[in-house]
Amino acid sequence: MNRHWNSYLNQTLSRRELLRVSSAGFGTLALAGLLGSERAQAAAGPLDVKAPHFPARAKRVIFLFMHGGPSQVDTFDYKPLLKRDHGKPLPFARPKVVSSETFNLLQSPWEFKQYGQSGAWVSDLFPSLAAKVDDICFIKSMHGSNSRHGGALLELHTGSDTFIRPSMGSWITYGLGSENSSMPGFVTICPTQSHGGANNFGSAFLPAPYAGTAIGSVGIAARDARIPFITNTETPRRIQRVEIDYTQELNRKQLEATGPDHALEGRIESFELAFRMQAEAPDLQDISGESEATKKMYGLDNPITEDFGRQCLMARRFSEKGVRFVQVSHTYKWDQHTNLKRDHQQNAAEVDKPMAALLTDLKARGLLEDTLVLWAGEFGRTPTAQASDGRDHNPEAFTVWLAGGGVKPGYSHGSTDDYGYYSVDKKVHFHDLHATILHLLGLDHLRLTYRYAGRDFRLTDVHGNVVKEILA
Repeated sequence: MNRHWNSYLNQTLSRRELLRVSSAGFGTLALAGLLGSERAQAAAGPLDVKAPHFPARAKRVIFLFMHGGPSQVDTFDYKPLLKRDHGKPLPFARPKVVSSETFNLLQSPWEFKQYGQSGAWVSDLFPSLAAKVDDICFIKSMHGSNSRHGGALLELHTGSDTFIRPSMGSWITYGLGSENSSMPGFVTICPTQSHGGANNFGSAFLPAPYAGTAIGSVGIAARDARIPFITNTETPRRIQRVEIDYTQELNRKQLEATGPDHALEGRIESFELAFRMQAEAPDLQDISGESEATKKMYGLDNPITEDFGRQCLMARRFSEKGVRFVQVSHTYKWDQHTNLKRDHQQNAAEVDKPMAALLTDLKARGLLEDTLVLWAGEFGRTPTAQASDGRDHNPEAFTVWLAGGGVKPGYSHGSTDDYGYYSVDKKVHFHDLHATILHLLGLDHLRLTYRYAGRDFRLTDVHGNVVKEILA
């Protein structure tokens, strides 16, 4: 501190004198603030929380994916004429289907009943879920563009059945970031490896941090599905930090030399996230602290429901800790070209109790209000028979349901024809479903874009309308 400043400190200064002698200091503070803001923006990570376009009703999504295509006319779309006209020819022209020719109308092997104050129809396949219908919003007029599993899965997950595009979870994480800096923004538990495989949860041309992090895969029991190499008992955390810092220094120097490199930038981000995950992910994957009542509610005490129940419980745990998008998959079981009664019965038994438990648990914890739960397959089934006891693929009509997150509870939207072959009233395409999900999360699907190869892309491409009737 110089002598002039010392002398001023020993005097009573006027306001004018104070401003004159300290003006340089104020300027320095302002400059430091501007530089700090720029540095903060430059240092902002891709998964940092981002503001939505408008106030959101939902903060996060849990997607229950039923791979194979559940039959709408055997689950939630009650068609009494199908029973009356069993064995008769379909009285109108049928669309082209993917597999062999179907035959006459096939009645559902299950009885339907109405449940709750809403009076929603549910078949005997889902007795536990039937008790939750007043929390559920059914869309019974869904339709897609592709009758093959591969194309239909991609359309459901990415909005395109022909090109590699970012998945729905990737778009949502890109738009909103993650509420937990120590976990990925998008997690998929035991995902499929067929019919598009990793493209169903990949980020495509979006930066790598927005891709789904797979925990296990199809064929691996949920109890054995773990984030690999998440613990390190050999190297102290302090030494790991030094190693990562040195590695990142080399990576950043390489990035400065080469210029923009999405692969290298993704690697830099993944190293940092992996280091942070070591502190949180092991505890999140450890369900030993859950009460016995909770485990039993999810069906972990029953070998039939244990696997999917564990996935649903993990989805709740991840969502509760700020993971933006969690997908669980019942893979690949719902494709009943034959043995409809046997296999749909088994499939439903595996998922019914866990799904009802998830809704109950989320509601009890105050999470259902801002957690959007989505249940969907890639298409439905024909009301006509394939072989003697099966149904073919049908993208012309199927049912999905949502719960929580700002959708209208106890409501059924749209309808199909008298036999459930075509969606006819208030039709909803995958593009419309995606636009609506983004809207509930506070994102305008027209504004959520990413420039790639000279054009702006979005999840809904050039399509999609928000289904306002299902909004609470």
